[in-house]
Amino acid sequence: MTQPAPSAQHHGPEKGTVPGPAAPPSKQGGGPRALGLRVDVRNLSLLGVLAVLIAVGGITEPDAFLDTGNLQLILTQSSVIGVVTVGVTFVIISGGIDLSVGAMVALASVWATTLATQEYGFAGILFTAVVVGLAAGLVNGLLISYGGMVPFIATLAMLASARGLALQITDGKTQIVTVQSVLDLGLPDSYVLGIPPLVLVFAAVTVAGWLILNRTTFGRRTVAVGGNAEAARLAGIDVRRQRLYLYLLSGLCCGIAAFMLVILSGSGQNTNGNLYELDAIAAAIIGGTLLSGGRGTIVGSVLGVLVFTTITNIFALNNLQSDVQQIAKGAIIVAAVLVQRRTLRGGET
Repeated sequence: MTQPAPSAQHHGPEKGTVPGPAAPPSKQGGGPRALGLRVDVRNLSLLGVLAVLIAVGGITEPDAFLDTGNLQLILTQSSVIGVVTVGVTFVIISGGIDLSVGAMVALASVWATTLATQEYGFAGILFTAVVVGLAAGLVNGLLISYGGMVPFIATLAMLASARGLALQITDGKTQIVTVQSVLDLGLPDSYVLGIPPLVLVFAAVTVAGWLILNRTTFGRRTVAVGGNAEAARLAGIDVRRQRLYLYLLSGLCCGIAAFMLVILSGSGQNTNGNLYELDAIAAAIIGGTLLSGGRGTIVGSVLGVLVFTTITNIFALNNLQSDVQQIAKGAIIVAAVLVQRRTLRGGET
């Protein structure tokens, strides 16, 4: 008599594999295709919000808002905080947080505009800004990855330290940039087909960030660490090293943003980058990045930056108080978080 084949349920996991949780049924998450659809809908919603804001600006102040110079200003102002937001998005997707980005921008900008640095010209200012940003990001990464510190505490300490060091370097004074090649990049003569150079840098950083997150192993590891750090470790990912790289990336973005801010303002000040950490985190959140980690998009974060910058511009053109602007931003953040919670609950039913 033929012996029945042994049941598959008696077999253990294959050699060399790591057992993981069973795939959720289709009704619980909808699979990757449903997740992609959800993200697309969120980005389309942000585009709709941006379109409404443009319509409001065009109706309330048509001559001023729709002026080419004003639209260029909106894009330019979005560029600096936008570059910072790209780095912050990676950190949040990994399940971390970086409260020090504004202070790192300030420190990098003042260090890059000292008299000693400016003697080396354009290259000296750019190199110093990037290196200082990377160094600050390295400190954050080491404290969090290998020092065992909570990201909130480590980056909060960096926020205080970097601001203090920036104040010490400047002695509370504004450092004026005298390198003409740097200043020229902020002039209309340097625009390429009517596009400011800072906007082109922002676009390049955005494209690079999108490619890294969506088309590289580094991006997949970032999402894996944010989704479940222990499962990522069991799958062979060096979680500590990955987090170190992510904070280095955030520092790099801050260094680039600091150089852009020096071009935009023509100076270095210890107050540069004030509240950038709040704006960057808020833009990432309304763009669909989960504070708990494991999900987020570069496109959504960029749209979040454009939404906030457009709101600020409309309020300024209509002579509304800054406190009203902050209230409006707060309301948008709360609404975005509530939508996220509703989306997640919908995926669990």
